Amino acid sequence: MKTVKRTIGTMALAAIMVLTVSCKDGNKNEPAAPMSNEMHQESMDDKDNMAMNNNQDAKAVLQDYFKLKDALVETNNDKAKQLGATLASTLGSFDASSYSDNEQQELKDILEDAIEHAEHISESDMAHQREHFKILSKDVTDMVAITGTEMKIYEQFCPMYNNNEGGAWLSMNEEIRNPYFGDKMLKCGKVQREIN
Repeated sequence: MKTVKRTIGTMALAAIMVLTVSCKDGNKNEPAAPMSNEMHQESMDDKDNMAMNNNQDAKAVLQDYFKLKDALVETNNDKAKQLGATLASTLGSFDASSYSDNEQQELKDILEDAIEHAEHISESDMAHQREHFKILSKDVTDMVAITGTEMKIYEQFCPMYNNNEGGAWLSMNEEIRNPYFGDKMLKCGKVQREIN
């Protein structure tokens, strides 16, 4: 009798182990429990929200940059000063926390340099504003290479600026409106490439 009970107990234990192992193996392809899905969804929502905020930050930088570019096209020194200060503030509030560590470091360097040039624009005469705008344009272009953009923008280039060294800038419009010369050479330049 003891042997029968032991045998039945051993078989029951073996059956439980086999069922436990096969259940674990069987669950590999099954979706996670509802609680896990909800937690996963919240995590995805957080990432989506961070990405959306970063897209909004990059979009705000571009919008302020384009306004500054237009002030330089108009050769409006006072407006460019004001918009340079606005852009410096927008750049300073850019949140890069959802990017990779390498991208965060690159963005930090780009943004620091861009802020410095935007601040110089806010304090300078037109010729000096345009010098800083050239470097600022490279910074904003480098930022867009990391952040991407939802809008189509055009990288444009004037070969005549800075003693024929040339200068590039970004624009929302394909039509050339040169920020380096304004009315003097309004249409001098060409589209180098489309971004997005």
